[in-house]
Amino acid sequence: MKSVRVLEKSRDIDALALQFETQSVPAFGAAECLVEIASAAVNPSDVKAVLGFMPHAVWPRTPGRDYAGRVVDGPAALVGKAVWGSGGELGIRRDGTHARYLVVPAQSVREKPANLTMDEAGAVGVPFITAFEGLRRAGGAKAGDVVLVLGANGKVGQAAIQLATMAGATVIGVERSGQPYLGHANGQVRMIDASSARLDEVVRDATNGHGADIVYNTVGSPYFERANHAMAVRGTQIFISTIERPVPFDIFAFYRGQHTYVGIDTLALDAQAGAAILDTLLPAFERGMLKPFPVDGDHVFALDDAARAYQAVYRGAAQRVLLKP
Repeated sequence: MKSVRVLEKSRDIDALALQFETQSVPAFGAAECLVEIASAAVNPSDVKAVLGFMPHAVWPRTPGRDYAGRVVDGPAALVGKAVWGSGGELGIRRDGTHARYLVVPAQSVREKPANLTMDEAGAVGVPFITAFEGLRRAGGAKAGDVVLVLGANGKVGQAAIQLATMAGATVIGVERSGQPYLGHANGQVRMIDASSARLDEVVRDATNGHGADIVYNTVGSPYFERANHAMAVRGTQIFISTIERPVPFDIFAFYRGQHTYVGIDTLALDAQAGAAILDTLLPAFERGMLKPFPVDGDHVFALDDAARAYQAVYRGAAQRVLLKP
């Protein structure tokens, strides 16, 4: 088999210490199964792990959290199944998906939607799991809610918009330029150009002063203050990332607004937790209410070219980046 191996952390994206190993098919236990990988997405968290920004990562290791493939050994009921999955421990505390084969707990293995290709299924993982978990922790988007998505054209932003519009919420997206919304949606998405407008005032005007019931802040600190002003009474703001750690925080406005903050770290969701979320999402993918990210051939890389795939993600590729053994 072939796999990507990170031998040691390197903060230089242009000088990654990658090694490509040819080794025997990995051993697995009675409660595990062996998956032959067909497609594995590259996430920003995979790149951060490679660069040494995950203090609990085990070295050396094979990176990668998301996958689609076929079960080639393990429990008889699973052998031959086309499957998909994602786990916060994969590529961090145990070898991950950027390899020819992956060993995972059998309880975490799920059949992929039949209407998704292997490449599409391998690219769903982290963005949809993150978006779903954030909205779940915020109480769930529902018809009548106003959902404000900051970083709307990022992959988590697009997944959040798909889920919120599927629930019937009114969705407003924010980007730093006048770019239109690029992803799939189940309803209209109004876009705000954050570089030329005070987003909180636009949101208030668009909602007759009500504000946003849920703010999905995929960017963090740059939008923090304005997002707080845009929140409705009893609104919730979800955080998954940030640029600056310290932010100005008006405690008075926070408690007078009866606001809630929700922090999401999907590294804490293992493959079994990810499987439970994919179970919930699967029917909507099968019905076409949720759509996979488009797969662009220019952003599909062989394992031998993993360094270029990581560099593309690090430099902010707009497309989903995939590795294929």
